[in-house]
Amino acid sequence: MKKNSLLLLSVGLASFSMNTWSNDTIYKCKNQQGNIIYQKSACSESVKTVSSWTSVIKEKPPEKEPEKKLHRELVIKQGANGHYFLEGSINSKPLTFVIDTGASVVSLPVSLASNAGMACKDKVTVDTANGQTDACTAVISELKFGHFVIKNAPARVVPNLSLPLLGMNVLQQFNMKQENGEMRISARD
Repeated sequence: MKKNSLLLLSVGLASFSMNTWSNDTIYKCKNQQGNIIYQKSACSESVKTVSSWTSVIKEKPPEKEPEKKLHRELVIKQGANGHYFLEGSINSKPLTFVIDTGASVVSLPVSLASNAGMACKDKVTVDTANGQTDACTAVISELKFGHFVIKNAPARVVPNLSLPLLGMNVLQQFNMKQENGEMRISARD
């Protein structure tokens, strides 16, 4: 694979945004063609249920440290399928990211990028779990998750991707620790 290629989890090829649902349960289904799909409703009789999960996010309150900066840590519970989901927004439009350490860049579905007022810049070819696809570069004016805000974050807009992926270009700016079914994200000193 190319150094600057984007590895997308197959989970990222789903079509949903959990923010608009009345509950946070996601169903992982396999259709008759054998493709994995993710949806807010239970799998129909024509598809096989693979798993389902509910996202849980909580913020750890700040702790007082003598003569140190106060750190607030974002604590995210691991979903039943092993993935971490994180509520956030791009350009004030709410969404749910999948934390994807395999994605080199924040990756957005076309519909979410358009809804957030983002325009494509340069065209690029990216490697995904399902092979190569054409995408384009863009800039997110304001990306938020938890109490963190990132300005002018580079992103890719990827067709056939409907689940936004929080990639390493943003994640590398934070301390991250995963253990016992929790991921902890905190600001770097």
